[in-house]
Amino acid sequence: MAAGYLGYLNYETRSKIRAFEQQVIASASESKPGKTNEQTPLLTGLPEPVRAYFHYVLPNGIPEGFKWVEVEQEGDFRRPHTGDFNPTTARQVLATTLPNIAFSADTPVFGAAWATVNDTYINGHMDMQAKLLTAIPIMRETGNDTLNRISLRRWLLESSLNPVALLPGGIVAWEPIDDYHARAWARAEGYETSLVATFDDSGALVSFHAEEDGDLTTPYHGSGEHVTRGDYSLIDGVRVPMTFEISRMAQGKRYPFWRGRITSIAFGK
Repeated sequence: MAAGYLGYLNYETRSKIRAFEQQVIASASESKPGKTNEQTPLLTGLPEPVRAYFHYVLPNGIPEGFKWVEVEQEGDFRRPHTGDFNPTTARQVLATTLPNIAFSADTPVFGAAWATVNDTYINGHMDMQAKLLTAIPIMRETGNDTLNRISLRRWLLESSLNPVALLPGGIVAWEPIDDYHARAWARAEGYETSLVATFDDSGALVSFHAEEDGDLTTPYHGSGEHVTRGDYSLIDGVRVPMTFEISRMAQGKRYPFWRGRITSIAFGK
């Protein structure tokens, strides 16, 4: 009977995760159409490394109507306040013209037991929870100003997986820094956040980092403060980075907690 009840709770959790994903997709579908292929006017006035980035990741021009992206990942994850990495699989859905995101992952916690993590940020409100065996609640955090802003930053940190989301005229605006760096601002739902992008000579965005220290005492990693990206591949006419390492960062030091590669990516219209 206990196994059957755990099975039911597992099914219920998985169903809720899929419902959150569908909520992100529905909100994206109802949003304004994505950018058109009129690339040159949109890129006028951008900092030079940002303009080079869009030419690199959108070699065929701006695609029509990309409204969300679905991503599956695998790699190694380190839980907060631990030192060991464990094999982890994850999935996330990100909207293009809205900062909505649904993330879920399965990671070992001890022995054969695992935890399922489910983070969502929809319409400016964040909800984060973890369940042992995808059934038993072990952590829950709900939105407040700090967490909602961190979640907006998370959408920005992940947005290089969907470069259309970084185009001007939407949520994101760019400020120049130098030949290899620019500051990206995301503003939505009464919140704002920024990350500094680093670009290489090809135009690829190789990292995003926050300019303020993270609070390493929290029971969650949140967005992290630093991400590196690499191994760009052309998918549906868009170059996206297939490898990543996301870290907490404070006092000039990085503490990686999630690293791996994309195993599947699909754009939705």
